[in-house]
Amino acid sequence: MNRATKLRMLLLSLVLTGTMGAVAYADQCVPDPNPVCYQIYAPVICNNGVTYTNQCYADAACAKGCHPV
Repeated sequence: MNRATKLRMLLLSLVLTGTMGAVAYADQCVPDPNPVCYQIYAPVICNNGVTYTNQCYADAACAKGCHPV
């Protein structure tokens, strides 16, 4: 398969799975009030000044710029 054919197949698969639509709204995060996260204590602090139990909870809260404490 040549490169152009591979690229067309990739784009077609992205369109068929709906991933292309998700890319357009990737910067719009909606906080999840009931995230399903592992109960592992690995605290992270984010740009909003809040320390979360782990990265999963920070992601659920749409926190940005997180790093380990």
